[in-house]
Amino acid sequence: MQIKHATHPDDVTRLGTSDLRERFLLEALFAPGEVRLVLTHEDRMVLGGAVPDGVALALDVPDELRAETFCERRELAIVNLGEPGLVAVDGTSYDVGHHDVLYVGLGSGRVTMSGDGARYYLVSAPAGTAHPTTLARREDAVTLHLGEPEQANVRSLRRYVADDGVASDRLVLGITTLEPGSVWNTMPAHTHDRRTEVYLYTDLGADGRVMHLCGRPEELRTLVVSDGQAVVSPAWSVHAGAGTQSYSFVWAMAGENRVFTDMDAVPVAELR
Repeated sequence: MQIKHATHPDDVTRLGTSDLRERFLLEALFAPGEVRLVLTHEDRMVLGGAVPDGVALALDVPDELRAETFCERRELAIVNLGEPGLVAVDGTSYDVGHHDVLYVGLGSGRVTMSGDGARYYLVSAPAGTAHPTTLARREDAVTLHLGEPEQANVRSLRRYVADDGVASDRLVLGITTLEPGSVWNTMPAHTHDRRTEVYLYTDLGADGRVMHLCGRPEELRTLVVSDGQAVVSPAWSVHAGAGTQSYSFVWAMAGENRVFTDMDAVPVAELR
C-alpha cells in the first residue's frame, strides 16, 4: 500500500508540477488482476482500485492497518466503474452494476470482487459505528439535476452514501455525470474544514483530460488528470475542474460532518 502524508498549505507554493502530482494525485489505481491501495493521512482515508480481469480478487489487509480484516476498524464503499460484476462480503454475494455502489459496514470480514470487465473503485475511512452492508443501485440514488448550458455545467449528481441515502459513520459518496457539451464539474469552488474530499475522474476515454483546480483559493494550482486518476483535497484546498469533454467523477468525503451541504463556497471573483 502506498502512503501519502498530510501536507501543510504553505508547502504547496514551493512545489513544482511533479511534486504537486506526487502529493495529491493518485495516478495508477487500476491494473488488471490487482488490488492497489493508497493510504492518505488526510482523515486516514484509503483509496484503491481492483480489476478482476477474469480472476476473483480478495481485499487483503495491508500491514499498515494492523488489523485482522480490512473492515475491522473501517467502513468501505465499492463503486463499479466498469461492466457488471459480483462482490461477496462474508459469503453473501451482491450483483454490482455500472455506477452501483456497495457499502460495506464496520466489522465485516472477507471481501472478494469478480467480473470480466468490472472495475472497482474503493473508498474507506475509519469508523466507530457499524451500519449494515447495503447495495445502492444507480437508479435508486437521490438525484439532483444541476447547472445551465450557458455555463457549460449541466450535470446529474447522484448521492449514494449520505444523510439521505445509505447510512454510514463518516463516509459520504456520490457520482456526478456531465451532459454532452458540459465540462465544468464544480463552480464556484469550495472548501470544507471538517472533512477531506477526493475526486476520481472516469468516462474520459484515453485522450480526455480534466484541468483540476486545487490549493488555497487565493493561490490556485492546476493538476492535469486522466481517466481513472483521483485527486486528494485536504480541508484547506478547493476542488473544481473543467474537462476537454464531458465525463463523470466519483466524489467521496470523510471527516467529522456527513451533511452534504456543509461547504464554504468561494466567490469566483476571489479566486487567484
